[in-house]
Amino acid sequence: MRIRGALTRFIQMEASSGLLLIAGAVLALIINNSPLSSLYQGFLDTQVVAQIGALKIDKPLLLWINDGLMALFFLLIGLEVKREVLAGQLSNPAQIVLPGAAAIGGMLVPALIYWWLNHHDSAALAGWAIPTATDIAFALGVLALLGNRVPTSLKLFLMTLAIIDDLGAIIIIALFYTSELSSMALLLAAACLAVLIGMNRLGVVRLAPYLIVGVILWVCVLKSGVHATLAGVALAFCIPLRTGNKPAPLATLEHALHPWVAYAILPLFAFANAGLSLKGVTLESFTHHVPMGIAAGLLLGKATGVFGLTWLAIKIGIAKLPSGANWGQVFGVAVLCGIGFTMSLFVGSLAFVPGVSEYAGEDRMGILTGSVIAALLGYAITAAASRKKSNLA
Repeated sequence: MRIRGALTRFIQMEASSGLLLIAGAVLALIINNSPLSSLYQGFLDTQVVAQIGALKIDKPLLLWINDGLMALFFLLIGLEVKREVLAGQLSNPAQIVLPGAAAIGGMLVPALIYWWLNHHDSAALAGWAIPTATDIAFALGVLALLGNRVPTSLKLFLMTLAIIDDLGAIIIIALFYTSELSSMALLLAAACLAVLIGMNRLGVVRLAPYLIVGVILWVCVLKSGVHATLAGVALAFCIPLRTGNKPAPLATLEHALHPWVAYAILPLFAFANAGLSLKGVTLESFTHHVPMGIAAGLLLGKATGVFGLTWLAIKIGIAKLPSGANWGQVFGVAVLCGIGFTMSLFVGSLAFVPGVSEYAGEDRMGILTGSVIAALLGYAITAAASRKKSNLA
Protein backbone atom coordinates (compact mmCIF):
# COMPACT_ATOMS: atom_id res chain seq x y z
CA MET A 1 0.00 0.00 0.00
CA ARG A 2 2.86 2.38 0.76
CA ILE A 3 4.32 1.74 -2.72
CA ARG A 4 0.92 2.29 -4.35
CA GLY A 5 0.40 5.51 -2.39
CA ALA A 6 3.85 6.85 -3.28
CA LEU A 7 3.27 5.99 -6.94
CA THR A 8 -0.12 7.73 -6.90
CA ARG A 9 1.37 10.90 -5.40
CA PHE A 10 4.23 10.84 -7.92
CA ILE A 11 1.88 10.47 -10.89
CA GLN A 12 -0.44 13.20 -9.58
CA MET A 13 2.49 15.60 -9.28
CA GLU A 14 3.77 14.68 -12.75
CA ALA A 15 0.27 15.18 -14.19
CA SER A 16 0.03 18.66 -12.64
CA SER A 17 3.54 19.46 -13.86
CA GLY A 18 2.56 18.33 -17.35
CA LEU A 19 -0.32 20.82 -17.40
CA LEU A 20 2.03 23.63 -16.31
CA LEU A 21 4.51 22.58 -19.00
CA ILE A 22 1.76 22.87 -21.61
CA ALA A 23 0.76 26.27 -20.24
CA GLY A 24 4.38 27.50 -20.33
CA ALA A 25 4.90 26.27 -23.90
CA VAL A 26 1.62 27.74 -25.18
CA LEU A 27 2.31 31.07 -23.47
CA ALA A 28 5.77 31.22 -25.06
CA LEU A 29 4.32 30.49 -28.52
CA ILE A 30 1.66 33.17 -28.11
CA ILE A 31 4.04 35.86 -26.81
CA ASN A 32 6.79 35.17 -29.35
CA ASN A 33 4.28 35.45 -32.19
CA SER A 34 2.72 38.68 -30.98
CA PRO A 35 3.82 42.32 -30.72
CA LEU A 36 5.45 41.31 -27.42
CA SER A 37 8.03 39.16 -29.25
CA SER A 38 10.86 41.65 -28.63
CA LEU A 39 10.13 41.56 -24.88
CA TYR A 40 10.28 37.75 -24.89
CA GLN A 41 13.63 37.71 -26.69
CA GLY A 42 14.95 40.53 -24.52
CA PHE A 43 13.97 38.59 -21.40
CA LEU A 44 15.90 35.51 -22.53
CA ASP A 45 18.91 37.57 -23.68
CA THR A 46 19.23 39.47 -20.38
CA GLN A 47 22.80 39.14 -19.18
CA VAL A 48 23.13 37.78 -15.65
CA VAL A 49 26.53 38.02 -13.96
CA ALA A 50 27.74 36.19 -10.86
CA GLN A 51 31.24 37.06 -9.66
CA ILE A 52 33.39 36.20 -6.66
CA GLY A 53 36.88 37.67 -6.99
CA ALA A 54 38.43 36.49 -10.24
CA LEU A 55 35.72 33.88 -10.76
CA LYS A 56 33.08 35.27 -13.10
CA ILE A 57 30.09 33.62 -14.75
CA ASP A 58 28.48 35.90 -17.34
CA LYS A 59 25.64 34.31 -19.31
CA PRO A 60 22.28 35.30 -20.81
CA LEU A 61 19.25 34.31 -18.74
CA LEU A 62 18.39 31.48 -21.18
CA LEU A 63 21.68 29.73 -20.41
CA TRP A 64 21.27 30.26 -16.67
CA ILE A 65 17.97 28.41 -17.00
CA ASN A 66 19.39 25.65 -19.23
CA ASP A 67 22.73 25.22 -17.44
CA GLY A 68 21.79 26.25 -13.90
CA LEU A 69 18.17 25.51 -13.05
CA MET A 70 18.18 22.39 -15.20
CA ALA A 71 21.07 21.09 -13.09
CA LEU A 72 18.47 20.85 -10.30
CA PHE A 73 16.22 18.87 -12.65
CA PHE A 74 19.09 16.48 -13.34
CA LEU A 75 19.83 16.34 -9.61
CA LEU A 76 16.24 15.16 -9.09
CA ILE A 77 16.58 12.57 -11.87
CA GLY A 78 19.80 11.31 -10.27
CA LEU A 79 18.11 11.03 -6.87
CA GLU A 80 15.19 9.09 -8.40
CA VAL A 81 17.51 6.76 -10.32
CA LYS A 82 19.65 6.03 -7.23
CA ARG A 83 16.57 5.38 -5.08
CA GLU A 84 15.07 3.07 -7.71
CA VAL A 85 18.36 1.18 -8.13
CA LEU A 86 18.91 0.68 -4.39
CA ALA A 87 15.38 0.26 -3.09
CA GLY A 88 12.86 0.49 -5.94
CA GLN A 89 11.86 -1.08 -9.23
CA LEU A 90 15.41 -1.07 -10.62
CA SER A 91 16.68 -3.07 -7.63
CA ASN A 92 14.88 -6.19 -8.87
CA PRO A 93 16.48 -7.54 -12.08
CA ALA A 94 13.25 -9.33 -13.04
CA GLN A 95 11.36 -6.02 -13.01
CA ILE A 96 13.98 -4.21 -15.09
CA VAL A 97 13.91 -6.55 -18.10
CA LEU A 98 10.67 -5.38 -19.74
CA PRO A 99 10.99 -1.59 -19.26
CA GLY A 100 14.73 -1.87 -19.94
CA ALA A 101 14.16 -3.61 -23.28
CA ALA A 102 11.42 -1.09 -24.14
CA ALA A 103 13.68 1.85 -23.27
CA ILE A 104 16.51 0.51 -25.44
CA GLY A 105 14.14 0.08 -28.38
CA GLY A 106 12.71 3.52 -27.72
CA MET A 107 16.14 5.12 -27.97
CA LEU A 108 17.66 3.05 -30.80
CA VAL A 109 14.86 3.12 -33.40
CA PRO A 110 14.18 6.91 -33.24
CA ALA A 111 17.90 7.59 -33.63
CA LEU A 112 18.04 5.30 -36.68
CA ILE A 113 15.02 6.98 -38.27
CA TYR A 114 16.54 10.43 -37.71
CA TRP A 115 19.86 9.22 -39.16
CA TRP A 116 18.12 7.75 -42.22
CA LEU A 117 16.44 11.10 -42.97
CA ASN A 118 19.52 13.23 -42.21
CA HIS A 119 22.62 11.14 -43.01
CA HIS A 120 23.38 13.29 -46.05
CA ASP A 121 23.83 16.41 -43.88
CA SER A 122 26.68 16.32 -41.36
CA ALA A 123 25.47 19.45 -39.56
CA ALA A 124 21.97 18.01 -39.14
CA LEU A 125 23.32 14.72 -37.78
CA ALA A 126 24.18 16.48 -34.51
CA GLY A 127 20.50 16.20 -33.63
CA TRP A 128 20.32 12.39 -33.77
CA ALA A 129 19.65 12.11 -30.00
CA ILE A 130 16.75 14.59 -29.91
CA PRO A 131 13.96 12.05 -30.64
CA THR A 132 15.39 9.43 -28.26
CA ALA A 133 13.95 11.15 -25.16
CA THR A 134 10.66 10.62 -23.32
CA ASP A 135 9.10 13.35 -21.14
CA ILE A 136 8.02 11.52 -17.97
CA ALA A 137 5.85 14.41 -16.75
CA PHE A 138 3.87 14.69 -19.98
CA ALA A 139 3.58 10.95 -20.60
CA LEU A 140 2.46 10.10 -17.05
CA GLY A 141 0.21 13.16 -17.05
CA VAL A 142 -1.65 11.97 -20.15
CA LEU A 143 -1.88 8.43 -18.77
CA ALA A 144 -3.20 9.77 -15.45
CA LEU A 145 -6.16 11.33 -17.31
CA LEU A 146 -7.49 7.80 -17.82
CA GLY A 147 -7.62 7.19 -14.07
CA ASN A 148 -8.44 3.69 -12.88
CA ARG A 149 -9.13 2.45 -16.39
CA VAL A 150 -5.36 1.93 -16.70
CA PRO A 151 -3.82 -0.65 -14.32
CA THR A 152 -1.19 0.55 -11.86
CA SER A 153 1.25 -1.98 -13.33
CA LEU A 154 1.13 -0.16 -16.70
CA LYS A 155 1.79 3.22 -15.06
CA LEU A 156 4.69 1.64 -13.19
CA PHE A 157 5.99 0.19 -16.48
CA LEU A 158 5.91 3.65 -18.09
CA MET A 159 7.53 5.32 -15.07
CA THR A 160 10.38 2.77 -14.94
CA LEU A 161 10.84 2.97 -18.72
CA ALA A 162 11.04 6.77 -18.57
CA ILE A 163 13.58 6.68 -15.71
CA ILE A 164 15.81 4.29 -17.69
CA ASP A 165 15.29 6.53 -20.73
CA ASP A 166 16.43 9.56 -18.69
CA LEU A 167 19.52 7.63 -17.59
CA GLY A 168 20.25 6.88 -21.25
CA ALA A 169 19.88 10.58 -22.09
CA ILE A 170 22.35 11.48 -19.33
CA ILE A 171 24.91 9.05 -20.77
CA ILE A 172 24.35 10.42 -24.29
CA ILE A 173 24.85 14.01 -23.12
CA ALA A 174 28.03 13.06 -21.24
CA LEU A 175 29.52 11.17 -24.19
CA PHE A 176 28.41 13.17 -27.23
CA TYR A 177 27.58 16.74 -26.20
CA THR A 178 30.73 18.16 -24.68
CA SER A 179 32.81 21.05 -25.94
CA GLU A 180 36.56 21.64 -25.62
CA LEU A 181 37.67 20.34 -22.25
CA SER A 182 39.61 22.27 -19.59
CA SER A 183 42.01 19.95 -17.76
CA MET A 184 42.27 22.20 -14.71
CA ALA A 185 38.49 22.50 -14.31
CA LEU A 186 38.12 18.73 -14.75
CA LEU A 187 40.73 18.08 -12.06
CA LEU A 188 38.93 20.44 -9.66
CA ALA A 189 35.63 18.72 -10.48
CA ALA A 190 37.24 15.34 -9.79
CA ALA A 191 38.50 16.67 -6.44
CA CYS A 192 34.97 17.82 -5.54
CA LEU A 193 33.61 14.41 -6.50
CA ALA A 194 36.24 12.73 -4.32
CA VAL A 195 35.20 14.91 -1.37
CA LEU A 196 31.53 14.00 -1.91
CA ILE A 197 32.32 10.28 -2.09
CA GLY A 198 34.51 10.62 1.02
CA MET A 199 31.69 12.27 2.98
CA ASN A 200 29.34 9.49 1.94
CA ARG A 201 31.79 6.78 3.03
CA LEU A 202 32.47 8.55 6.35
CA GLY A 203 28.76 8.60 7.14
CA VAL A 204 28.03 12.31 6.80
CA VAL A 205 24.24 12.63 6.75
CA ARG A 206 23.69 16.40 6.87
CA LEU A 207 22.63 17.79 3.49
CA ALA A 208 24.35 21.19 3.82
CA PRO A 209 27.95 19.94 3.23
CA TYR A 210 26.86 17.97 0.16
CA LEU A 211 25.03 20.97 -1.31
CA ILE A 212 27.94 23.35 -0.68
CA VAL A 213 30.43 21.04 -2.39
CA GLY A 214 27.79 20.38 -5.07
CA VAL A 215 27.63 24.09 -5.98
CA ILE A 216 31.45 24.17 -6.30
CA LEU A 217 31.26 21.01 -8.42
CA TRP A 218 28.68 22.67 -10.70
CA VAL A 219 30.96 25.67 -11.26
CA CYS A 220 33.92 23.41 -12.06
CA VAL A 221 31.91 21.28 -14.47
CA LEU A 222 30.48 24.44 -16.10
CA LYS A 223 34.02 25.69 -16.74
CA SER A 224 35.31 22.26 -17.83
CA GLY A 225 33.42 21.92 -21.12
CA VAL A 226 31.33 18.98 -19.90
CA HIS A 227 27.70 20.06 -19.68
CA ALA A 228 27.04 21.58 -16.26
CA THR A 229 23.79 19.70 -15.64
CA LEU A 230 25.77 16.48 -15.23
CA ALA A 231 27.08 17.89 -11.95
CA GLY A 232 23.55 17.43 -10.60
CA VAL A 233 23.61 13.73 -11.44
CA ALA A 234 27.06 13.25 -9.90
CA LEU A 235 25.95 15.01 -6.71
CA ALA A 236 22.80 12.87 -6.50
CA PHE A 237 24.75 9.62 -6.69
CA CYS A 238 26.86 10.71 -3.69
CA ILE A 239 24.00 11.59 -1.33
CA PRO A 240 23.28 8.75 1.14
CA LEU A 241 20.04 6.78 0.97
CA ARG A 242 20.48 4.35 3.85
CA THR A 243 21.46 5.88 7.22
CA GLY A 244 20.16 3.41 9.79
CA ASN A 245 17.50 4.96 12.01
CA LYS A 246 18.13 8.52 10.85
CA PRO A 247 16.07 10.18 8.07
CA ALA A 248 17.57 9.44 4.65
CA PRO A 249 19.18 12.60 3.18
CA LEU A 250 18.37 11.40 -0.35
CA ALA A 251 14.66 11.04 0.38
CA THR A 252 14.57 14.36 2.24
CA LEU A 253 16.19 16.23 -0.66
CA GLU A 254 14.07 14.45 -3.28
CA HIS A 255 10.83 15.33 -1.52
CA ALA A 256 11.93 18.95 -1.02
CA LEU A 257 13.15 19.36 -4.60
CA HIS A 258 10.36 17.62 -6.51
CA PRO A 259 7.69 20.36 -6.16
CA TRP A 260 10.15 23.10 -7.16
CA VAL A 261 11.22 21.17 -10.26
CA ALA A 262 7.69 20.11 -11.21
CA TYR A 263 5.92 23.42 -10.60
CA ALA A 264 8.61 26.04 -11.28
CA ILE A 265 11.78 24.89 -13.04
CA LEU A 266 10.26 22.73 -15.79
CA PRO A 267 7.45 25.19 -16.67
CA LEU A 268 10.04 28.01 -16.80
CA PHE A 269 12.28 25.85 -19.00
CA ALA A 270 9.32 25.17 -21.31
CA PHE A 271 8.52 28.89 -21.48
CA ALA A 272 12.15 29.75 -22.28
CA ASN A 273 12.70 27.07 -24.92
CA ALA A 274 9.35 26.42 -26.62
CA GLY A 275 8.84 29.94 -28.03
CA LEU A 276 8.95 28.94 -31.69
CA SER A 277 8.53 31.91 -34.01
CA LEU A 278 6.02 31.07 -36.74
CA LYS A 279 7.11 33.98 -38.91
CA GLY A 280 7.83 32.64 -42.38
CA VAL A 281 6.87 29.09 -41.39
CA THR A 282 5.19 27.14 -44.20
CA LEU A 283 4.15 23.54 -44.74
CA GLU A 284 7.56 22.96 -46.32
CA SER A 285 9.18 24.04 -43.05
CA PHE A 286 7.67 21.02 -41.29
CA THR A 287 8.76 18.65 -44.06
CA HIS A 288 12.40 19.79 -43.82
CA HIS A 289 14.63 16.82 -43.01
CA VAL A 290 15.52 18.06 -39.49
CA PRO A 291 12.02 18.63 -38.03
CA MET A 292 10.70 15.69 -40.07
CA GLY A 293 13.42 13.42 -38.69
CA ILE A 294 12.61 14.48 -35.13
CA ALA A 295 8.83 14.17 -35.53
CA ALA A 296 9.10 10.81 -37.31
CA GLY A 297 11.56 9.59 -34.69
CA LEU A 298 9.22 10.54 -31.84
CA LEU A 299 6.06 9.21 -33.47
CA LEU A 300 7.12 6.19 -35.49
CA GLY A 301 10.45 5.42 -33.83
CA LYS A 302 9.24 5.46 -30.23
CA ALA A 303 6.07 3.48 -30.97
CA THR A 304 7.94 0.90 -33.04
CA GLY A 305 10.96 0.62 -30.74
CA VAL A 306 9.12 0.50 -27.41
CA PHE A 307 6.33 -1.81 -28.56
CA GLY A 308 8.61 -3.99 -30.71
CA LEU A 309 11.14 -4.71 -27.96
CA THR A 310 8.33 -5.16 -25.41
CA TRP A 311 6.63 -7.72 -27.67
CA LEU A 312 9.94 -9.51 -28.32
CA ALA A 313 10.87 -9.68 -24.61
CA ILE A 314 7.49 -11.18 -23.75
CA LYS A 315 7.37 -13.61 -26.69
CA ILE A 316 10.80 -15.10 -25.98
CA GLY A 317 9.81 -15.54 -22.34
CA ILE A 318 12.21 -13.21 -20.52
CA ALA A 319 9.41 -10.91 -19.32
CA LYS A 320 5.66 -10.84 -18.75
CA LEU A 321 2.95 -8.43 -19.85
CA PRO A 322 2.18 -5.89 -17.07
CA SER A 323 -0.48 -7.37 -14.80
CA GLY A 324 -4.00 -6.43 -15.83
CA ALA A 325 -2.89 -4.74 -19.07
CA ASN A 326 -3.65 -5.74 -22.67
CA TRP A 327 -1.62 -5.33 -25.83
CA GLY A 328 -3.68 -2.34 -26.98
CA GLN A 329 -2.86 -0.48 -23.78
CA VAL A 330 0.82 -1.34 -24.12
CA PHE A 331 0.81 0.01 -27.68
CA GLY A 332 -0.91 3.19 -26.48
CA VAL A 333 1.81 3.67 -23.87
CA ALA A 334 4.45 3.06 -26.55
CA VAL A 335 2.94 5.90 -28.57
CA LEU A 336 2.86 8.13 -25.46
CA CYS A 337 6.62 7.60 -25.15
CA GLY A 338 6.87 9.77 -28.26
CA ILE A 339 6.18 12.81 -26.08
CA GLY A 340 9.77 14.08 -25.99
CA PHE A 341 9.33 17.72 -25.05
CA THR A 342 11.46 18.64 -21.99
CA MET A 343 14.45 16.36 -22.56
CA SER A 344 14.18 16.65 -26.36
CA LEU A 345 14.20 20.46 -26.12
CA PHE A 346 17.18 20.24 -23.79
CA VAL A 347 19.17 17.94 -26.09
CA GLY A 348 18.14 20.14 -29.03
CA SER A 349 19.66 23.19 -27.31
CA LEU A 350 22.96 21.26 -27.09
CA ALA A 351 22.85 19.82 -30.61
CA PHE A 352 21.86 23.06 -32.37
CA VAL A 353 23.28 25.94 -30.35
CA PRO A 354 21.34 29.19 -30.87
CA GLY A 355 23.37 31.71 -32.84
CA VAL A 356 25.84 29.02 -33.91
CA SER A 357 23.97 26.25 -35.71
CA GLU A 358 21.99 26.88 -38.89
CA TYR A 359 19.33 24.52 -37.57
CA ALA A 360 18.86 26.26 -34.20
CA GLY A 361 15.13 26.57 -33.62
CA GLU A 362 14.10 24.17 -36.36
CA ASP A 363 14.29 21.27 -33.93
CA ARG A 364 11.44 22.83 -31.95
CA MET A 365 9.05 22.41 -34.87
CA GLY A 366 9.71 18.68 -34.95
CA ILE A 367 9.60 18.30 -31.15
CA LEU A 368 6.33 20.18 -30.71
CA THR A 369 4.66 18.49 -33.68
CA GLY A 370 5.77 14.98 -32.74
CA SER A 371 5.01 15.42 -29.03
CA VAL A 372 1.51 16.87 -29.53
CA ILE A 373 0.48 14.18 -32.01
CA ALA A 374 1.97 11.44 -29.80
CA ALA A 375 0.01 12.76 -26.80
CA LEU A 376 -3.32 12.88 -28.66
CA LEU A 377 -2.84 9.59 -30.49
CA GLY A 378 -1.43 7.77 -27.45
CA TYR A 379 -4.35 8.92 -25.30
CA ALA A 380 -6.91 7.85 -27.92
CA ILE A 381 -5.36 4.40 -28.40
CA THR A 382 -4.96 3.74 -24.67
CA ALA A 383 -8.50 4.98 -23.94
CA ALA A 384 -9.97 2.76 -26.68
CA ALA A 385 -8.02 -0.28 -25.48
CA SER A 386 -9.07 0.40 -21.87
CA ARG A 387 -12.73 0.82 -22.88
CA LYS A 388 -12.64 -2.43 -24.88
CA LYS A 389 -11.15 -4.25 -21.90
CA SER A 390 -13.82 -2.81 -19.60
CA ASN A 391 -16.58 -3.95 -21.96
CA LEU A 392 -15.11 -7.46 -22.09
CA ALA A 393 -15.00 -7.56 -18.31
